[in-house]
Parts: sequence; structure tokens; C-alpha cells
Amino acid sequence: MTAVMEQAQALVEEFAAVLAQPSAPPADEPWAGQSLATGAAGITLFHIEQAAAGRATWHAAHRWIGQAAAGDITATDSTGLYLGAPAVAFVLQSVPRSVEHLYRDAHTALHAHVVNLAHRRVDSALARMYRGAHPTFAEYDTFYGLTGIGVYLLRTDPYGSAMERVLRYLVSLAHPLDNDGLSTPGWWVDHDPRRTGSLPGGHGNLGAAHGITGPLLLLAQAHRRGIQIDGQSEAIHAICAHLDTWRQESDAGPWWPEHLTLTDLKTGRPHQHGPARPSWCYGTPGIARAGQLAAIALGDRALQLRYEVALHQCLSDPVQLGRITDNSLCHGWAGLYQTVYRAAQDARTPHLGSWLPALAKGLIAQAHSELSGPGFLDGTAGCALALTTISANRAPTTEWDTCLLLT
Repeated sequence: MTAVMEQAQALVEEFAAVLAQPSAPPADEPWAGQSLATGAAGITLFHIEQAAAGRATWHAAHRWIGQAAAGDITATDSTGLYLGAPAVAFVLQSVPRSVEHLYRDAHTALHAHVVNLAHRRVDSALARMYRGAHPTFAEYDTFYGLTGIGVYLLRTDPYGSAMERVLRYLVSLAHPLDNDGLSTPGWWVDHDPRRTGSLPGGHGNLGAAHGITGPLLLLAQAHRRGIQIDGQSEAIHAICAHLDTWRQESDAGPWWPEHLTLTDLKTGRPHQHGPARPSWCYGTPGIARAGQLAAIALGDRALQLRYEVALHQCLSDPVQLGRITDNSLCHGWAGLYQTVYRAAQDARTPHLGSWLPALAKGLIAQAHSELSGPGFLDGTAGCALALTTISANRAPTTEWDTCLLLT
């Protein structure tokens, strides 16, 4: 074991001790334990990975599963991959086969709720399309929208009618809309990027968390697995063409704006002046992984290489790397490492893999800084999971990073 792997393993053990005992959610937020982002559901993924990889017993994972599933699990139309029944179902689907029998009945019941939820959500989205209205993040995004629900279905019921309908919806989302005489992408929303209120003219988001990169990742992952419907390849091509249109060139390599406004569309230039921090949720890493997977699904070797070179150039820019200020999965070192690790596994050249030691050192050096609580997306559990990839020097046993659409 190398020194970096040993350091990562020591941090994993330290974080495992911190995350050993679950605590009840606040009394006024009983649903909080069902949150994949911040609650027990997300923290459970760390303990499941530890046990599945043989680094811990099953006891801790079982305790955390109990906490995540405590009380009434919500399956209302506001739930998604990162909250409620889909989140807990994703967790239960991640357990090793040796203990599946302990949770089979619970998972079967939750799965039925998620399938019904998917159908209801698609019905609602199609009705919105029929009215000619714009979507919201919550309709289609990775965290709470149909993309995230599709992530779960792709793992559990890839040939089912719910998965097919989600894919058909995403294909339709790639069709443009009329916005007062101006053609805008089908995922154009009326609200601002922070979802705090309306935005005159709305905006089109390019990120993996809330933008079109999330649907592209799911369409590509499904296509790569042979789950294909009419129009899917065309939708992937259309989204890639949109990304190509808004790819910006600089001395440090290509970059993409986080979002576009109507003014941007009219002028053909983004209001953003340069690349922001390189992260999974926004920026070159998440987009490059999506473009790479889309190219692999389409069998386009030239396109794949373009996206891999874009990621390589991003990692070569100390200015961009200097903008990373925390160790979260969402927008910090942990997410950057995991994204590059997965991209390197599929890369046509060894250049991306050559960055992993430096990225591992960056994560380890800052492992205790700027983590927001114990949770998965912005906190200790997510950072610890990325560290398990470093310490084991292999892909996650449970493929927990499926919920980030990285694999």
C-alpha cells in the first residue's frame, strides 16, 4: 500500500468513528433522515460500502438503515432520488447480496411506490409540455426530478414501463420550446439558478445537478447498457450539439458557462466571463464526464477524445483548481476526484489517470476543511466515500456513485 493509500485509509477510519452512531432527525423535520443529501440515507451509503468491501461488519450499516427508514417514508410527488421513498429504495438496493433477505420486503414495497411515482411524475410533466409551459428543476433534475428517479430505475427495473417512460420524457425534453418568439431549449426554466424566485426570461442550466448534463448522463448510461428507445440517440446528439455551441475556448482550455440567459441566446455569448470552479455539479468535470459517456454510447471516438482533452486541460489549470474551497462531493475535491477516477477508467488515453495521485493528495491535505455536517452531498460521509476509492485503489464495491450518474 502506498503512502497516499495509507493516509486515505487512516482518514476513512477516523471518519467511520465520527459517523458510527446515528442520531434522530429534528422533531420538526422527521423526513430529514430520508435525505440522501444530508440525512441518514446518504450516510448509510458509506457504511454499506465499508461492509460490502470487507472493511467493517454489517452492524453499523444496519443501524443506519434503520434510522433512514424510521417512521413513515414519504412517496409524495415532491420526492426524488435524494429524498423520500426513492432515496431509501436506492439505499436498500445497494446492500450486498448476503444480507438482501433482511430488507427484501421493505425494498419491494418501496420499489412499487417509486414505480408509481415515476408514472405520476411523467404524466404531470407531459401535461405541462402540452400546455406549453416551462419546466422547473424539480421536474427533471438529478436530485428531485425524473432524471434521479431514472437513475434508480436503471439499476432496478431497466426494462420496465416506468424506465421507458422516463427516457421518452427526457427525449422530449431535448425538443426546443418557443419563448416569446425565441427558441429555447426544452429544459429552460422560469426561475433563477438558486430557485429563490422567478427570473425574467428564465434560464437554461448546463450543470449535472440541476441542468441538462444530468439528463444527458442518464440517456448515455442507459444507451450504453442497451436500454434504448426511439429518438434517444438523436436526443443525445442534440444535447451534445448544445454543449458544443456553448463551449468556450481559453488559453487554459475549453470551459462551459454554468447557465444561460435570454440575452446570452440573443447575443450568442455567455454572460459568464470565464470558468468557475471545476466540480461535479457545475463546470468542466461534470460536463466532460457526460460528454465522454455520450460519445462512448454513440461510438464517436473523436467526440470522446475532445471531452477527455477538455477535462485534462481543466486539471492542468492551477487557477481553476485554486477555486475549489471544500471537500464535498457536490462541488469540492471529493467530487472532482471521483469524477476523474470514473472518467479515467473509460478514457482512451492514460492522461486522465495520471492526475489521480495529485488529486488524491489534494483531497487528503484538505480532508478536515469546509465540510458541511455529516451528510453525503456536502459533508463527511461523501468525503469519506471518495477516500475509500483512494485507499482501495479500485472502483466502489457498491457503485454508490451511481447517484451522481458517474457510472
